[in-house]
Amino acid sequence: MSTSIALQRDFTSSISGQPGEIPGCVSVIIPVYNEVNSIKELLRQVQLSPVEKEIILVDDGSTDGTREELAEVAQAPNITVIFHEGNQGKGAAIRTGLGHARGEYVIIQDSDLEYDPQDYPALLQPLCFAEANVVYGVRPDRPERGLRYYFGAKFLTLLANLLYGCDIKDEATCYKAFRHSVLKRIDLKSRRFEFCPEVTAKLSRVGEKIWEVPISYTPRTVQEGKKIRWTDGWTSIWTLVRYRFVPRSSFERTPFADAESK
Repeated sequence: MSTSIALQRDFTSSISGQPGEIPGCVSVIIPVYNEVNSIKELLRQVQLSPVEKEIILVDDGSTDGTREELAEVAQAPNITVIFHEGNQGKGAAIRTGLGHARGEYVIIQDSDLEYDPQDYPALLQPLCFAEANVVYGVRPDRPERGLRYYFGAKFLTLLANLLYGCDIKDEATCYKAFRHSVLKRIDLKSRRFEFCPEVTAKLSRVGEKIWEVPISYTPRTVQEGKKIRWTDGWTSIWTLVRYRFVPRSSFERTPFADAESK
């Protein structure tokens, strides 16, 4: 994957005092593609979220002026900006961001304004209190999402529950929070929007229980810049089905001899 790093400052945790070791910190990974109208406001909101954080922005080949905006905001000491030379997809951008993450926790943040960073404390609470290693934010049912997106998300949730016994309410939510060490257990391959079903499938297969908390949600339309398409729905379905039957050894990085094969 060809990337060019614009900026990555040394970021030392006030807790650990050691570069590269940031207990209690969350790495907020933001894949960005053609979001010139929203990126500055999003970053303002992320910075205002009341958690210790580093912000990792991965520009996925934007052509609308977003790259220039990111070059301006990259002066904050807790921001890392990475540029993909061309558009590779949301999943590829997240994987690039994970390669630079140094926090104990990881949150995925879309670059639009559909999700509210003030929900970070709720997402992180089950992780901080060792109640879970994986937390999903459950969106309220909003009719303005459109019937196609609404029923598509419901179907993916139903399929995930049937295949993996997840017992979750919102598989396709962007807001996913993880203990970083848990993500390191699995090898991620997604390039586009199939990141969500891939991480749901693989973490479920290695025995992780998904915790859920309610979040706020303000959906936008295709006309306002929403990028996911109906073809991504078919890819997501195939991803869920495929990873139910492939050997765990093909994606589990740290095998546990005492774990039951699922």
